[in-house]
Amino acid sequence: MKKRTWEQYHTVWLMLFMGWAISYADRTITGPTISWMIANDVGFLKDASNPHALGGLLGSLFFAGYMLTQFPGGYFGDKYGHRTIIVISLFWAGVTTLLTGVTGGLVAFIALRVLTGLGEGVLYSNDRSLVAQITPPLKLGFGMGIVITGLSLGFTLALLGTIPLINMAKPMLGGDAWRAPFLLLGFLSVIVAFLVKHNIAPKEAGTTYAYKDALTNLVKTSLLFLAVIMAVYAVTEHLGLSKVGIALILTCLTFILIAFIFGKKSKELGPILREPNLVLLYISGIGICWHLWFYGYWSVEIVKEFGGGAFSSAALVASFNGLAGFIGFPLGGKIGDVMALRRNGRRNALAFLMAVLTVLIFIFAAYLMSGRKDLVVMSILLFISGLVFFALQALNYTVTADLAPVELRGAAFGMWNLVAEIGAVLSPVVAGALRDATGNWSSAILLDGAIMAVSCLFVLAIGRVISVPSLLGVPYGIREK
Repeated sequence: MKKRTWEQYHTVWLMLFMGWAISYADRTITGPTISWMIANDVGFLKDASNPHALGGLLGSLFFAGYMLTQFPGGYFGDKYGHRTIIVISLFWAGVTTLLTGVTGGLVAFIALRVLTGLGEGVLYSNDRSLVAQITPPLKLGFGMGIVITGLSLGFTLALLGTIPLINMAKPMLGGDAWRAPFLLLGFLSVIVAFLVKHNIAPKEAGTTYAYKDALTNLVKTSLLFLAVIMAVYAVTEHLGLSKVGIALILTCLTFILIAFIFGKKSKELGPILREPNLVLLYISGIGICWHLWFYGYWSVEIVKEFGGGAFSSAALVASFNGLAGFIGFPLGGKIGDVMALRRNGRRNALAFLMAVLTVLIFIFAAYLMSGRKDLVVMSILLFISGLVFFALQALNYTVTADLAPVELRGAAFGMWNLVAEIGAVLSPVVAGALRDATGNWSSAILLDGAIMAVSCLFVLAIGRVISVPSLLGVPYGIREK
């Protein structure tokens, strides 16, 4: 019997798992915090005429920043090293989240959350690329799934812990108790960043990590994007545009950036910009990110409204969706590894799971609209849909890795998330506006199901996905260039 040993890539998996956990906790705390502020009529949401739309816009502005650094982050990772960008991302997010907790006012909150999004936006493409680089090809799907399970941990802890943490801080901070989650997460993020830096950057002969050059270029790019986003916000607010209108204008920045990339990098990045199957996969990601951040931002509020009860019980029920990721991510990765040996196996499995999730979304909508309020049933439905959703995400990562040239994987993952984050930018504010307009969340859930169905069709249109045997000759290891 072959003895199992702990390999270097296992250590990298563990560190990236921690990075995802703290990163997702950081971005998830905003939703429950906004819900608490609305319920308690405090802070910059006090007396807002459309509180859910405004609260959703705050999330959309974060994801506007997160979206715009997806491609630059992957490009810089291919150039300076994926480990280098990952370490910078975690330190960056920790500092800006700490600052969010100590500053006040709506504009300062927006600017710092946009900055946090800009820093966290470079994590995805480099994390996925590093996993693909250091993992044996026949374990790629499982490795992708194990690492990204940190997302579920951070997501679940944020849903369960944000409101209790705020309530604990209320005797000391009063109406400013909303700051507590940002202070705690910022501090923890810096600690995790130190651990990750120490453990994913081995001291090998010939190994270099160009932190200074990478940080300089990332700061220049991020400050430009910050100025653009804040200018859009200021001008549109002055003109009195709706919150949804502001989010739509922000998504236009995606198309401007894509046009710039085609104009400046078309020759260098042609294999990931003009490959039809990758383009279809990029577009299909819009539905994935829409669903992720519709639930990630508003799930506590949805359960509380339909199921009644306190924030704590609503958060517990909503957390079942995140808990499913502990099984769903590794399961999806394992399915991807098995299906890779079949023609279009991973593509077919991805499309099937997206179809199943679409059905589950409509079942959840029908149950809530029926007027029933059984929290156990809600928990079961959220867990099952979460299981399917997180499994299909792991499959999506492996399909992207299959289609992209090895030397351009960072750019490919960055382009996928650049396009896909259109869903994340729009879903919080559109859902919030629908809630304000209709008085309930039913229409927002139905829209979520419709968008997922369309995304499934784009996956079905993908015509060719290479299999793992063709990748077996590709070297993998821990050395950065």
